[in-house]
Amino acid sequence: MAVKVIIPAPLRPFAGKQASIDVSGRTVAEALDALTGRYEGLRRHLYADGGRLRSFVNVYVNEDDIRNLEKAQTPLQDGDTITIVPSIAGGRTVSGAPAEPATAASLSKNEILRYSRHLIMPEVGMDGQLKLKQARVLLIGSGGLGAPLALYLAAAGVGRLGLVDFDRVDFTNLQRQVLFGTPDVGQPKLEAARRRLSELNPEIQIDGYEVRLTSENALEILRPYDIVVDGTDNFPTRYLVNDASVILGKTNVYGSIFRFEGQVSVFGAPGGPCYRCLYPEPPPPGLVPSCAEGGVLGVLPGIIGSLQAMEVLKLILGSGDPLVGRLLLFDALGMKFREVKLRKNPDCPVCGARPTIAQLIDYYEFCGVRGEEAPEPAFTVPEVTPRELRERLNRGDAISLIDVREPHEYQICNLGGQLIPLGDLPRRVHEIDQAGDVIVHCRSGVRSAQAVDFLRKAGYRRVWNLKGGILAWSDEVDPSVPKY
Repeated sequence: MAVKVIIPAPLRPFAGKQASIDVSGRTVAEALDALTGRYEGLRRHLYADGGRLRSFVNVYVNEDDIRNLEKAQTPLQDGDTITIVPSIAGGRTVSGAPAEPATAASLSKNEILRYSRHLIMPEVGMDGQLKLKQARVLLIGSGGLGAPLALYLAAAGVGRLGLVDFDRVDFTNLQRQVLFGTPDVGQPKLEAARRRLSELNPEIQIDGYEVRLTSENALEILRPYDIVVDGTDNFPTRYLVNDASVILGKTNVYGSIFRFEGQVSVFGAPGGPCYRCLYPEPPPPGLVPSCAEGGVLGVLPGIIGSLQAMEVLKLILGSGDPLVGRLLLFDALGMKFREVKLRKNPDCPVCGARPTIAQLIDYYEFCGVRGEEAPEPAFTVPEVTPRELRERLNRGDAISLIDVREPHEYQICNLGGQLIPLGDLPRRVHEIDQAGDVIVHCRSGVRSAQAVDFLRKAGYRRVWNLKGGILAWSDEVDPSVPKY
């Protein structure tokens, strides 16, 4: 039976530096015998005295674990894959120091020491490290994705890092944005990021752009850089980054996250698709909640951001197989990766054969308005401020207070209103008491504005949105109400 054996990186020097090897065998034992017969150096790494697999070596057939000779007698089928997974310490090396690189003068003595674990890898070496030093990478956003991206690219020695971010560090950021600490709360993210990255690696140049990326400034900001990394959290900026990258001929490393899932790809590479090839149009306004509304598991952006950083380094080094034409999907709860192929759309309005978008457009208009991500609301609804609501409640006015958040949010904090989640509103609208005024609220006023718009179209006239939601109530009326 013809099968493929996947060779892990630590064992490749003993297998002709190959990542995979085709062998024949009716069982796992026969296939491994064929492998070690061809590459004798592998035998002592795989087998202990007596012919048993070493305890720190796992062998898988497709997804099944094979750890002893009894199991290794399992029959194989044509096309099966055997994966060898040895234990890897990842710690300090105790072998002799590598020979001095021939072009050591190209890096300082401190840089050679700093990047020594790169330099002793033949896939990087002195030439690769010099490529990293000469590279120019722009990160759009220094939040959940941008934080691990910035840390790892700075540590790796990317010589010039640009950061675009106009936000300030908030307590809610610290659950996932590992670039910042508690003392940074309230400070501009750009200032805190620059300080942390300079402490990590003073050898690199850090450019800061404390502005909102717009159609007016995007081309100017992106132009000096080789690679653009999309760490944004909203659709208007995502389409803006894509279009600007394509127009300027820049490669765009894409990542996105939501709750327990993430995506990674590389767009705009020569011959490859762009973001619009994957998603020609954005979802309707309000259909997809932001992370601020839907949440994200704190470690997830670290995983996805690190994968983006890996893609950046591969592109700079010219090594490996970048995610061009491939979309990597990650499910944290199932701890599974899946991959789907992407094709370049010949009719794409940006990167197609006859592009119709040759200059940047109004991306908020193109995407509609997605709640908190846009500077202004998508529609106008009547509002009351938190102070006005407090006064009316104190007067004893007849008010039906409706909370359109989710039950788990209601448990965090509430104003005592009737809980009717936004998604349940159409079938539960009859539960709302119309004897008095109806005031609807949510966390920030976004979902409740949609609810008010729905109720008005359904015939309700005495209905208002609580401006700013529970966040504003905590700020303006009752600081004891937790913010989240």
